[in-house]
Amino acid sequence: MRVVNSLVERCFAVIELLASEASAMRLGEIAERLNLQKSAAHRMLTTLCEMGWVEQESATGFYKLTLRLAILGQRFLRATHISDVCQPVLEDLAAESTELVRMAVVQGETLTWIAQVQGARNGLKYQPEMDAKVALAITANGKAYLSTLNPTDAIRVAINDSVSDGQKRSVVSVEPLMEEMKRSQQRGWAISNEEAEPGVVAIAAPIKLASGKTVGTVSVAGPSTRLTSERHEEIAASVMSAAGKLGELWPLRQQAGG
Repeated sequence: MRVVNSLVERCFAVIELLASEASAMRLGEIAERLNLQKSAAHRMLTTLCEMGWVEQESATGFYKLTLRLAILGQRFLRATHISDVCQPVLEDLAAESTELVRMAVVQGETLTWIAQVQGARNGLKYQPEMDAKVALAITANGKAYLSTLNPTDAIRVAINDSVSDGQKRSVVSVEPLMEEMKRSQQRGWAISNEEAEPGVVAIAAPIKLASGKTVGTVSVAGPSTRLTSERHEEIAASVMSAAGKLGELWPLRQQAGG
């Protein structure tokens, strides 16, 4: 159960909740999930409907997001020119690995998925939903990002991420997590071996600028039957190479916008 306070926070809490659900939600469920009085939740929803962010189904009276948030998100992503600059590198990595390639960007102290390219052409294909937020403690991308932080910050960020939005994601205990971060930092890449999803292996590397700042991560993921231990070093080398190219290309986004 999540507690929200200010008017602005309440509005964003409603939007975030509706964005996490594929179907429309009833007023009572929204109020309960956000620990709000029904009357307060109804006022928020009425305001958001008037502003065009939310719509109420005439048949059921349930509430759901309009496409306004998705449209603005796509508009912002186009304005960053990330896809224009980075897409060819992701496509090359997908073709080389013949597996799914994904890229995430750093947003505050979290990671957000923004792009993916499917490299598998035949057989079993790993095609997860593109949930916006990356689970930091259990995914390869999350571990790659955490490995760029100092140990104290890495633990704090991982713990905060595990309990955010009321989710009950388990976090690896401190000592194993610190050992994992140390290994990832030393070799330059991180791995999630069926931790985030059963039967799936992912290998990721941080995307860094020349200044050393980490701006994102890139990964290759696929079924464990194909991404066997014998392939880990080979895939990791390709992922780190792609991460290096992305780091070099990243500043060109501003030029593409000009």
